[in-house]
Amino acid sequence: MNGSPIAFALDFPSIERARAAAIAVRDAVGMIKVGLELFVEAGPQAARLGEEVGRPVFLDLKLHDIPETVERAVGRAADLGVRFATVHAQGGPAMLRRAVEKAHASGASLEIVAVTVLTSLDAADLAKMGVPGDVATHAARLAKVAWDEGVRAFVCSPHEARAMRAALGPLATLITPGVRASDAEGKDDQKRVATAARAIEDGADWLVVGRPIRDAADPLAAARAIADEAIAARQARHAREGAAS
Repeated sequence: MNGSPIAFALDFPSIERARAAAIAVRDAVGMIKVGLELFVEAGPQAARLGEEVGRPVFLDLKLHDIPETVERAVGRAADLGVRFATVHAQGGPAMLRRAVEKAHASGASLEIVAVTVLTSLDAADLAKMGVPGDVATHAARLAKVAWDEGVRAFVCSPHEARAMRAALGPLATLITPGVRASDAEGKDDQKRVATAARAIEDGADWLVVGRPIRDAADPLAAARAIADEAIAARQARHAREGAAS
């Protein structure tokens, strides 16, 4: 399926299971996401799954450390040939700037992605951590810091996508986890979720989808259904934007 905006999260405990799942659904997804569980298990081998299945890799390790450490880690990610790599926007201006500079200096196609507020958190959680205001306000605050340091791709929940798009404009790449099928029940451990259509309509470019595909009786059919919904929403959004311009 060409043009699929689905980034399939390979949340598996072994490289063998991740490989099999990625191969099974690759025709319906546009990217594969390697997160902490799989990377701790398999390391760089997990990042190289993209070569095996013919899809770019979104390396989602959410780097958050001193600038020197993050810069060096970004260099290794570039060597692995991944397309996106996440850092926490809360890491601060120097960390963000050095991550972007390292990605650009590598000569690879790597793009740094700033994570704003995790989808498992809500306003009550932020308040307990001493963060004032609502989630959208804090996400926008972090995104502004990252934007000023050269970051042009962001992870935000579907609930912040519309405001983020309005604030950052068309040059930003927005990646939204917490996406569910239209007929899905429950939210798992994520609190700020939305359907694929809603996320795209509100400005998302990529949708991270894991459990709704991984745990489906027919993962390929589930991936196709979500991708079809997202593609239709993207076409409708582009049509609206074209009519308004």
